[in-house]
Amino acid sequence: MEKKSIVRSVEDLDVYRKAYELALEVHKFTLGLPKIEQYALGDQMRRASKSVCANLAEGFARQRTSSAEFHRFLMMAVSSGDEMRVWLSFCRDLGYLSEETAQAWRGNYAEIARMLTGLKNKWR
Repeated sequence: MEKKSIVRSVEDLDVYRKAYELALEVHKFTLGLPKIEQYALGDQMRRASKSVCANLAEGFARQRTSSAEFHRFLMMAVSSGDEMRVWLSFCRDLGYLSEETAQAWRGNYAEIARMLTGLKNKWR
């Protein structure tokens, strides 16, 4: 839940900070994938994880002129998080990622989705 403080930038949002930190973790992890996965699975994961943050940031910038656009970008951020949950399952099932880490990160993306949906519902 966001604090009652004034939100001046997207970086003031708890959900943005959480998504950004997770994207950094994912990025670092993908750099250690086998070479054959660097340009396929790794690239997809880097793009999707960063897309959560980027869509939230772009939507936040647009909320000044259009709440519909803000909501649309929030839902794209949720979709990118859902995509990440799929890639994490692939990594787990291919033996690149432990079950524990896969479940933790999948849970983080589920929490981020709930936070984004809550933000969408609150921000009118």
